[in-house]
Amino acid sequence: MSDTRFRFVCDHSERLDAFLSREADITRSRAAALIREGRAFVAGTPREKAGWMLKAGDAVELVLPEPKPANVQAEDIDISILYQDNDLAVVFKPSGMVVHPAPGNEAGTLVNALLGRLDNLSGIGGELRPGIVHRIDKDTSGLLLVAKNDRAHVSLSEQIKAHSVHRAYMALVQGGFHEPEGFVDAPIGRHPTDRKRMAIVPDGREARTNWFVRQPLKGATLIEARLTTGRTHQIRVHMASIGHPVLGDPVYGSKRAQWNISGGQLLHAFRIGFIHPSTGEEMLFEAPPEERMVRWIIRLGGQWSPEQSGFFTTSLEA
Repeated sequence: MSDTRFRFVCDHSERLDAFLSREADITRSRAAALIREGRAFVAGTPREKAGWMLKAGDAVELVLPEPKPANVQAEDIDISILYQDNDLAVVFKPSGMVVHPAPGNEAGTLVNALLGRLDNLSGIGGELRPGIVHRIDKDTSGLLLVAKNDRAHVSLSEQIKAHSVHRAYMALVQGGFHEPEGFVDAPIGRHPTDRKRMAIVPDGREARTNWFVRQPLKGATLIEARLTTGRTHQIRVHMASIGHPVLGDPVYGSKRAQWNISGGQLLHAFRIGFIHPSTGEEMLFEAPPEERMVRWIIRLGGQWSPEQSGFFTTSLEA
């Protein structure tokens, strides 16, 4: 493996570090460090100040050094890989599994599992690591995209930023709906007093969730939720904000005894669609929910099969 070069074009005036952070999908501090090392070029000239102001039309090049080995141990954890090729993988994360190692969760994470399962790893963050392009919460199950090289990572990240990746979830939420479908369009940011929670705040980041009723149940509803944006806890915050919190959600959910559901929120990322970064092919993957969620659907008077529930279509437009 050797240095990797990326080329971008700026479309409006912006600081160099902010531009590279967004376009290369790296942290701003990482971008600033690379700039100081002389690895960022504007119109072919190295710029070593993070605050360099770009102009619309500027051609920007970033040279990423060969990644270092990750300080994370590969583990022999059995996870489901729905698809993989030289560029990417689509994997199923079970509920209860943390995506990245962190204090208190140094082992048993999806990253540990992927290090033991995948043959190539992206290194866009400066270390050899599975290039997880997006994340889902610990207690949410479902599909995740993993980039196996840096170019695929950038391509898939750009698709997410352009809102062209199709992501759909199924959720059991409290209460019934008067309309068959709707949306929540409200900015999300950190809660003003509880930094561990997210909330709808005026200065938050744009967030939109489209919801569709799939099965009315006893005191609850099985919905499909489609993400236009992908903010932290987005579906959980948005559905709670309209009086339909996700059942089992320990943070944003109802405190009623009848919804004392163990194991976390009943939320499942069942569909993901995207354009393959190398072939340009439209790809779509789907996966059924875990048995725990199916049991609750049936317990609340519903039925479960892909056809009856209206899930598992074969078109990105469906």
